[in-house]
Amino acid sequence: MPTSYDIPEVLDRREGPYGEVVLRRHGELLQIIANGCFLMDTSDGRSERMLVDAALAALDDRPDPHVLIGGLGVGFSLAHASANPRWGRITVVEREPTIIDWHRTGPLSALSAKALADPRTNILETDLVGFVNETCATFDALCLDIDNGPDWTVTDGNHDLYAHTGLTSCARALKPGGVLAVWSAKPSAEFEGSLANAGFQQVRTEEIPVARGVPDVVHLAVRPG
Repeated sequence: MPTSYDIPEVLDRREGPYGEVVLRRHGELLQIIANGCFLMDTSDGRSERMLVDAALAALDDRPDPHVLIGGLGVGFSLAHASANPRWGRITVVEREPTIIDWHRTGPLSALSAKALADPRTNILETDLVGFVNETCATFDALCLDIDNGPDWTVTDGNHDLYAHTGLTSCARALKPGGVLAVWSAKPSAEFEGSLANAGFQQVRTEEIPVARGVPDVVHLAVRPG
């Protein structure tokens, strides 16, 4: 018979602009669920940290790079970027106001309060797909983690980000030699081909071992100089 520890406790449930968003506590873990789809939890953060580190390493010694983090999530990527003084500016795009609220005043603030107070940090409440299509700003790195991967999106509209038009928009939002890093729950050879077809160079996939199943991965690609 399940114990109370085995049954996730719903801490907050809200209807957002893109559907239902739920924050649950399962034992010591906090979990984010969007429209019934598990997004992420606070169990590890290794792959989110690698997303940021792999992008920074690909920039070599570029001074004060500006990173755009797509998706606030549980805050691992933001917190890790903020902990590294090499980043010049950190912009986070998050479309769910509820998730931003959980970080500013709710249970997730314990993970991100220091990063949110960092003067380099700027949080934008907007849709990432629309943002990269419309922005006139350019960044040194785009670190994107808004889905379970290019082949498993949270909402149908996110498919456009991984298609040719979305990838060319990502390239346009990067400075020459800038890096696109995309988190995925599994490798995607098709997405590697899409990156190459969109004009990116040095396309590669780095694996992050997990306890069970296929590794998480970070897809990396560089805009030509």
